[in-house]
Amino acid sequence: MQSDYIIEMLNIRKEFPGIVANDNITLQLRRGEIHALLGENGAGKSTLMSVLFGLYQPEAGVIKKNGEIVKINNPNDATALHIGMVHQHFKLVDVFSVLDNIILGAEDTKMGFLQRKTARQKVQALSEKYKLSVDLDAKVEDITVGMQQRVEILKMLYRDNEILIFDEPTAVLTPQEIDELMEIMRSFAKEGKSILFITHKLNEIMAVADRCTVLRKGKYVGTVDIKDTNKQELSNMMVGRPVQLQVQKGPAHPGEVVLDVQDLTVPSKTSKKNAVNHVSFQIRAGEIVCIAGIDGNGQTELVYGLTGLEKASSGHITLCGHDISHGSVRKRSEAGMSHIPEDRHKHGLVLDDTLENNLVLQTFEDPRFQHMGFIRKDAVRQYAEKIIDQYDVRSGQGPVTVTRSMSGGNQQKAIIGRELDRENPLLVAVQPTRGLDVGAIEYIHKQLIAQRDAGKAVLLVSLELDEVMNVSDRILVMYEGEIVGELDPKTTTVQELGLYMAGAKRSGKGERHE
Repeated sequence: MQSDYIIEMLNIRKEFPGIVANDNITLQLRRGEIHALLGENGAGKSTLMSVLFGLYQPEAGVIKKNGEIVKINNPNDATALHIGMVHQHFKLVDVFSVLDNIILGAEDTKMGFLQRKTARQKVQALSEKYKLSVDLDAKVEDITVGMQQRVEILKMLYRDNEILIFDEPTAVLTPQEIDELMEIMRSFAKEGKSILFITHKLNEIMAVADRCTVLRKGKYVGTVDIKDTNKQELSNMMVGRPVQLQVQKGPAHPGEVVLDVQDLTVPSKTSKKNAVNHVSFQIRAGEIVCIAGIDGNGQTELVYGLTGLEKASSGHITLCGHDISHGSVRKRSEAGMSHIPEDRHKHGLVLDDTLENNLVLQTFEDPRFQHMGFIRKDAVRQYAEKIIDQYDVRSGQGPVTVTRSMSGGNQQKAIIGRELDRENPLLVAVQPTRGLDVGAIEYIHKQLIAQRDAGKAVLLVSLELDEVMNVSDRILVMYEGEIVGELDPKTTTVQELGLYMAGAKRSGKGERHE
């Protein structure tokens, strides 16, 4: 008799030093269903999927496929069982072409020669069938994150996988790309493929999933049918307490100008046009100004120009009355700028160092942490313990945990704790809630508003429209390197914001009369 379930993970236990990541977890996936796996950062979701994909071996428990026990020692075993996975941090070779990445490890050869033509035809047929258009000859390092994700999906399809695991697939996508991905997932399910979908975005679960299994702190909480539940109930199961899904904040009381940007231009690395083109704006103490826009319209380069990660070709930046236009990253940091970077791995953390060392990266020269050139390790440890406790940073071995081993959300909380604790007059927060669960998002939003209410100036850069509308006091929309509109979240709509973001509408300084 054929089992009702295509995959069953029964009583799985997985341990790491100092932490039980999966504690007796059972997950059952039906044929042709989209099954969401929901949980806070560090709840054990990615670990459980890594066990299914053969990246980790469990200490206890069994995996069944079609009712038969299977042993998955490595990802090749998983591929042989037609299990594929799109990882949260993509596993692509940057210097290879898109086509080479898709066929890598599953090469079709004849007499020892690679059959590139056949492979290309198969990939092209798949990309047309699922509307996953990508440039097969482009190098991975030159394409956007959304495109890289399409490459990962094509990689799975090329291997004829029938069980598809998506680990936080929308964390790096724009709202439009998310809608496209949801459509792709629905079409997979209609064809009879079975999907496991890790996320902590409740809207997405309500939109595409059939059932949802909830984990909390490594334990199984329950499985529910989506048609019988709602966002509030799911968030309560996930966090273990009622969560405010709406941001609570009073009116802003803007004071003195903290950041004054005049005529800033930052060249593009990939085209002849400027990535940021003569942008001017001001941010005052006691307000949150949000830069909104579809990804790739110059927001990243604007932040790089402001923080000193890239050189501006023209313009002036004044912070608290001091000209920092030509200052180094450290000079700008010392002048009163805190920065939560967009790419936490590249610009936020030293991944192979300890958590405590990462928490004093900009402040180790402070007399609190060094004496006559020697680091005061006890002071650093105490400080790290304070931040870990205050921001609920979960890590297996506390301050001495190697940062790389922490979940993405907990890495993010560590950076946020470090930057907010520096009490600087300006906070530049780029995608601060990317990859965080509802409980952590609620906490971060409260922190941003507390910074504003304490008289700090906050520059928020976000692709999440809910966040843009709920957290900001003013919205500046960027389109093709220019600010095309200034909107008041209290009087605008998401639809109007979308028109500005798509370049269909302009106002203010960049006004054009057609």
